[in-house]
Amino acid sequence: MYYKNDTIIIREFTPQELHLFLDLFTNENVTRYLPYKSPEEFKQMFEKALSDYKEGPLSRWGIFNAENNDFVGVCLARVFGENTNQTEIGYMLGENYWGKGIGTQICKALVNYCLSADQEKEIVALTDLDNIGSQKVLLKSGFKREENLIRDERELAYFLYSKEKV
Repeated sequence: MYYKNDTIIIREFTPQELHLFLDLFTNENVTRYLPYKSPEEFKQMFEKALSDYKEGPLSRWGIFNAENNDFVGVCLARVFGENTNQTEIGYMLGENYWGKGIGTQICKALVNYCLSADQEKEIVALTDLDNIGSQKVLLKSGFKREENLIRDERELAYFLYSKEKV
């Protein structure tokens, strides 16, 4: 995936950017709503993203500031574990980029990317029940709240993209 507008660039990570990826997960405010992973698990996640780029349209990408190339965060599109006929999207932003409308831009870019890759698959997203900020972003981006979902013994807010708003 490659996406660029006046604010952000979404692109493949390079192997040299591992430190940017790992540093994002050291901020407790950024990871507050995520299940615990060790630094080694985050490193494996990054390495998997690098290999996924060669295999197909779904992966994990870096988000960068279009003006100064500063690292903003990470986003992903993957097969939804609970239903392989759906694509799950997600994103994480560095705390200094919260509240600037970037999450909405990312969601819309991911939705457009997923629809261009496979028009038939529904697009879904999950958030922690307490992550109201991300839930507002999803609603603003054309998603509808569905019944909560249980994943790994955690109850999560479940959102489905409404294609009528395309």
